[in-house]
Amino acid sequence: MIRSIEEIQSSLGLRPEELEPYGHNKAKVRLDTLKRLQGAPDGRLVLVTAINPTPAGEGKTVTTIGLGDALASLGKRTIVNIREPSLGPVFGVKGGGAGGGMARAVPGEELNLHFTGDFHAITAAHNLLAALLDAHVFHGNQLGFGPHGVAWQRVLDVTDRSLRSVVTGLGGSINGTPREASFAITAASEVMATVAASRSLEGLSERLARLVIGTRTDGTPITAGELGAVPSMVLLLRDAMNPNLIQTAAGTPLFAHTGPFGNLATGHNSVASDEMALKLADIVVTEAGFGSDLGFEKFCHLVAPALGRSPSAVVVVATVRALKSNSALVPRLVPGKPLPKELEDENLPALADGAANLKRHVENVRQFGLPVVVAVNRFPSDSKAELEMLESLAKSFGASACAVSEVFAKGGAEGGRALGEAVLSVLESEKPSFKPLYSLDMKLEAKLDTVVKKVYGGAGISFKGSAKKKLGELEKRGFGNLPLCVAKTPFSLSHDPKLRGAPTGFQFEVDDVDVAAAAGFVRVFSGGIMVMPGFGAHPSALDVSFDADGTVRGLKI
Repeated sequence: MIRSIEEIQSSLGLRPEELEPYGHNKAKVRLDTLKRLQGAPDGRLVLVTAINPTPAGEGKTVTTIGLGDALASLGKRTIVNIREPSLGPVFGVKGGGAGGGMARAVPGEELNLHFTGDFHAITAAHNLLAALLDAHVFHGNQLGFGPHGVAWQRVLDVTDRSLRSVVTGLGGSINGTPREASFAITAASEVMATVAASRSLEGLSERLARLVIGTRTDGTPITAGELGAVPSMVLLLRDAMNPNLIQTAAGTPLFAHTGPFGNLATGHNSVASDEMALKLADIVVTEAGFGSDLGFEKFCHLVAPALGRSPSAVVVVATVRALKSNSALVPRLVPGKPLPKELEDENLPALADGAANLKRHVENVRQFGLPVVVAVNRFPSDSKAELEMLESLAKSFGASACAVSEVFAKGGAEGGRALGEAVLSVLESEKPSFKPLYSLDMKLEAKLDTVVKKVYGGAGISFKGSAKKKLGELEKRGFGNLPLCVAKTPFSLSHDPKLRGAPTGFQFEVDDVDVAAAAGFVRVFSGGIMVMPGFGAHPSALDVSFDADGTVRGLKI
């Protein structure tokens, strides 16, 4: 049942003056509410991750929302936390990030399209810095940027491959000095990751001041703080820092805030929204981007330290079709093309073979000292024999529990009851003993080697070009104590989407490295990962329409 935003506010114990309404069904919660809630006890955090998916996605957001609804129906004061969707996937192949069926965020269309303007604010702040930097160089370059020392690209929240590599400053000296430049999608912006990691405007200012925007001829970094750009950037980001409050279709409170991609950045909603939710609820169900090899690992090494809290339990979402696609017994899937019909046919040998992928993801969570519940997101084509096999395999792999979820078709109260009960049982019976896989005082290469071997299953690292040298230079420049954020394909545990299942013995290929000092990590790029995606032959944007009364048709929620 859809409730007014005032009802949602009242049910959480928020004061009217702490809300800034955006229309009738959504609002921002003022960031300074955290100060009032500081002494309140924390609820428990349930983190939702997944196996390696098909290009169509396996319903992780659907499961996150449905689990929240299930726990609420079981009498637990629950808040769901998700990221804000990027327009790139919304108008691409995958669709929006509001869940679906009976397990969705409301208002879903508004969440997927502009919402409260946070993405626009981040885009503007990012590009303002780029404009200020170019103006500085044009008017004398007092900070001494080297000939190729500008390292700050521009961003756009629309997928556009033609902007991956561009030349700016053409048309004569009045338009600046020509140079090679590039665009990334807004979800890959360091400003996005910095907002997600900050819990106050003061903290945001301190982080942005450390943002590296280029280098001098001698290689020393130049920061946004030195340029003097931080106050104007924070002014643009001031409202975007406030978490967004909406609800699920079942009336469960839901925070949707920030949207860093899981394959490029931290893949998690904001620290501020998680902290706020933990002070307001018994249980917070929060989502990490993609699988245990991406969003989950990054949550453990990047988000948890910033949040100052670790999960009490982890849910790994699996599907029959994705595990079959992880088997060499079925054709390899191609992103941008429809899933092959044979994935809908019962194929127990392929399921058993591809289940090695689930085993690795369960083991990944376990080695961080956290309890695991496997949620099997059921599709209509799944056979009884396949579901029974998958449940049995999940438990044999070390999962504390496994439950079939039908929240898309039946909603959380009915379709997620078994999953909700399994999560509650694990929360009561198992105590987490969270431990990161590496310490911050380790060398950067040693940290990467740890992740490659313990999380991905690789044998070692293969550096391309000057990547290894750059890693050493970052150590010398004082960035060696930062954690790593690896940008790689979500379709394999390795760097290569062709390596399915649970590959071993491979050399993890590193294309490039750089530092995101404001966000607080060193980025490692692998497998030709791109920060600006491109549309496929038939993007979802071509299927969208609307009626005379404004009703939207064809938008994948």
